[in-house]
Amino acid sequence: MSNTIQKKGASPFDDVNSAKLEVLISLISERTKYLPLNILVVGCGTGREAGIFARRFNADTIGIDIEKAFAFDHVGSAPAKLMNMDAQSLDFVDEQFDIVFSFHALEHIPNPKIALKEMSRVLRPGGIFCIGTPNKSRLIGYVNLGKTMGGIIRSNWNDWRMRLAGKWDNALGAHAGFTANELLNLCQEAFGEAQEISGEYYKSLYPRPIVRKLVVSQFRHSIYPCVYVIGHRT
Repeated sequence: MSNTIQKKGASPFDDVNSAKLEVLISLISERTKYLPLNILVVGCGTGREAGIFARRFNADTIGIDIEKAFAFDHVGSAPAKLMNMDAQSLDFVDEQFDIVFSFHALEHIPNPKIALKEMSRVLRPGGIFCIGTPNKSRLIGYVNLGKTMGGIIRSNWNDWRMRLAGKWDNALGAHAGFTANELLNLCQEAFGEAQEISGEYYKSLYPRPIVRKLVVSQFRHSIYPCVYVIGHRT
């Protein structure tokens, strides 16, 4: 499996996200013992992630999002199907999907526990899930999202301003996310088997010696911009 997906006319933001998604798909594939037939992407945004999943696994894929700020890209997401739906009340039957994937969505959901319980309900026993969110313990973020230097500084300043104001919480409007332990515990409670793979993800995405040293250092949980948990529904 290649490390990048090149799309004609893709912006640098698309290229970066595609490379990240390819790493996550590789990590999911390594833990999948069967060919998935049905995939759900929760918080799909424009839907392009769902399209990549559909094409990579040649599986029936549905992407859902409730955020009206996103315009679904039905062409770029083909052949995935995109739907407006609340992650806290999924309109799917029990055990419908073989894979459930969600990135940069859980921190925006009012009740993440209910959303994860719903994701677990629609995932078949033994099915695989992968959940990623911003790292609440991060010192800096936004460094590889196609932003200008000014944009990176403004985004990180907004984060620190929320911290200094005592509002570093998803419920208070901050793009805080979860710590690695918080996300792991939430996923274990919802699905059963769960493993934090942030270090494995970053070593695969940035295969440089200095990165490998950082991800095993005592400072790793403040260095990761995002945290990732993967596992199976028991």
